[in-house]
Amino acid sequence: MKQKPDIKSMNLAELTEFVTEAGQKPFRAKQLYQWMHQKMSVSIDEMTNLSAAFRESLKEEATYTVLKQVDVQISKRDGTRKYLFLLEDGNMVESVFMRYKTGNSVCISSQAGCRMGCRFCASALNGLARNLLPSEMLEQIYRISADTKERISNVVVMGTGEPLDNYDNLLRFIELLCNEDGLHISQRNVTVSTCGIVPKILELAHKKLQITLAISLHAADQQKRKELMPIANRYGLEDLITACQFYFDMTGRRITFEYSLLAGVNDSDGDADLLAKLLLGMNCHVNLIPVNPVKESGFGSPDKESVADFRRRLEQRGIQVTVRRELGGDIDAACGQLRKKYMEKGYIFETNLANL
Repeated sequence: MKQKPDIKSMNLAELTEFVTEAGQKPFRAKQLYQWMHQKMSVSIDEMTNLSAAFRESLKEEATYTVLKQVDVQISKRDGTRKYLFLLEDGNMVESVFMRYKTGNSVCISSQAGCRMGCRFCASALNGLARNLLPSEMLEQIYRISADTKERISNVVVMGTGEPLDNYDNLLRFIELLCNEDGLHISQRNVTVSTCGIVPKILELAHKKLQITLAISLHAADQQKRKELMPIANRYGLEDLITACQFYFDMTGRRITFEYSLLAGVNDSDGDADLLAKLLLGMNCHVNLIPVNPVKESGFGSPDKESVADFRRRLEQRGIQVTVRRELGGDIDAACGQLRKKYMEKGYIFETNLANL
């Protein structure tokens, strides 16, 4: 059976071609685009400035992606909201809504599951199910915006999955997210996190986007990084840092290095000194993350004094550092935790979602 085209993943040029081939005037494409990406419509039937016949044709000839909310956990401490969404094929993905003084941020998933296998992350415990389509990535933002009735100003692709392992769909997602006929979020307000797929970092650098690239580093010693992150067996620290410097040279965008602090593993004075030496002279920023404990990993979070000492040691060596503010500590806030909980309960979802 021929797969129906996913119209919410089309850019305006592709949508215009699709609409004209359906016998419609080209301007209908922009109307349809705005219904999908500005008004975030949940149904083709809502698109009242399109003819009834065209709406019926769209329902028959195209796929219209809308995610279904399965669960939401709301932190009593800070209002952080952790969402679990159901995809049409029965897979599930997580997203997080966070309020900051600088605006509301949404952290989205790029894959259902993950194959990178980082030892401290719940996302990889059940492996990779599949890549997400651009429409499915966008829909996480659209459904959260509709649910909270609040404007989203920042988007972080740092949830379940490795974004650069879903490279083409990621680029299309960014194109649609930042388009002036959609939500029109600035590229500078988009952050993409990667565990360090060096060839894709180099490829992304040539695109000269203005997004922030965040590198999940977590160790400044090659052997220790290999123990924590299997990707380090393929791409060494030296090659990774070289790729990051190339990315900065091509884009002018400062690199962020994410460093999850694991008690007794990578949080010593020696670890801080190695990290400072590794990043010496780079235009970068280190984001220290006291890890959210995942019971299967066996890793714990260091105490506040240890975190402060690690930060101070980096700053004394000229490294710009922040400690990530803990949000959602009273809910399943770590990547993959909520999805995994549902999978462990043996929830099975019908692919026909009409009853939800």
